[in-house]
Amino acid sequence: MPSNDGPSAADQQLIDHAARHGLAVTAKQFEVWRRAGLLPGNVPGGGLGRGRGSTSSPPPESFDLVLALARRAGRGKRPTDLALLLFADGHPVPEATVRAAFRAAVHAAVLPGEDDGLNDDPGLEERVDHVAGRLAEAGQAFVLVPARVRRIDERIARILGELPEEMAELDENTEPTPMTPQDASLAAVTATLGGTMSVQEIGDLLRGMNPGTAAQPFASLVETTQQDTPQAADLAMADDGSLTVLPEGDARDQLRGLADTASMEDLRVGWRTALQVREWALALCDQVEAELDDGQPGEAVILWLTGRGLPSGMSVLETLRERRWAPSSGAFSALLLLFQRQMYEVLDGLVPGCQWPVLEMPGVLAPPVRDLILTAVQRTTPAQED
Repeated sequence: MPSNDGPSAADQQLIDHAARHGLAVTAKQFEVWRRAGLLPGNVPGGGLGRGRGSTSSPPPESFDLVLALARRAGRGKRPTDLALLLFADGHPVPEATVRAAFRAAVHAAVLPGEDDGLNDDPGLEERVDHVAGRLAEAGQAFVLVPARVRRIDERIARILGELPEEMAELDENTEPTPMTPQDASLAAVTATLGGTMSVQEIGDLLRGMNPGTAAQPFASLVETTQQDTPQAADLAMADDGSLTVLPEGDARDQLRGLADTASMEDLRVGWRTALQVREWALALCDQVEAELDDGQPGEAVILWLTGRGLPSGMSVLETLRERRWAPSSGAFSALLLLFQRQMYEVLDGLVPGCQWPVLEMPGVLAPPVRDLILTAVQRTTPAQED
């Protein structure tokens, strides 16, 4: 801690080190960073003798951390943001601080009014109704299709016209029930608070996310899972059609659990994958728009059409729903990806080799997500089996 006489000798070493790299830091900043768990305290040394006090020295990792903090810190940067950014850059941020930052990202995902105006121990149905009511009062609803995606869909439709008949025939649902934004909001609240979602609801959600397409083969594939793969469906689905691989209870509790128990390397991999997905989605939008501007739909437009109703298309939607990215967003996305990988591992344990080749098909998953999941389930390709 700085004294009235100025920084300690140990802190002065760090100040001088930063100055040699063209950076200005103060002992007051060190105090703030240490309170936030971003910078370790100085290590006490031996006494100077004859009542002259004692010595201390900075831990070796403090020198690099001070440089990184000086470069990253600024107005509006919260300690949790700094912890996540430094951790992602590979700096030795204390583990407890990193995990607390990931947990804080989950804590920030608060549903409107979920903790006010309720009984001491409300049931799930009461909580869902209460939050859904607050959303309705505020006029809030889930954004199914971000504006940029809607504009791209409309431009492609003007150029290419209707879906080919052979593709339309793959949709076996003759009476689809696509979700409205209000329906999707209710489903999202229910899934968040209860951890459950039925296969039919997933199909309806996929249809709601593709309002301009009359036929949606992938939504149909999801809806008919029980018919097409009865063994897998029997193991992964309850009698009411909900997915048993999804744990019951508040989904955010599962994410908080991952923040506490996932290895540091897994947290870093999840973070890196989340950033790669965002970069991939934005780059795909840019490429599609460039092809449309040139009047020559090419590979990017084909990939867009292939994945529009698949999980890769959902990655694009999720990216564009978030206008302003923040480190906490990256942490939350990282935990969601690790949770998704965990569910695939559970499913692979129930039905070994459960149609994993489908995930390798172009457009099914965003490439970074595909790599994360297929590595986790440790699939053996047919070529390796031979």
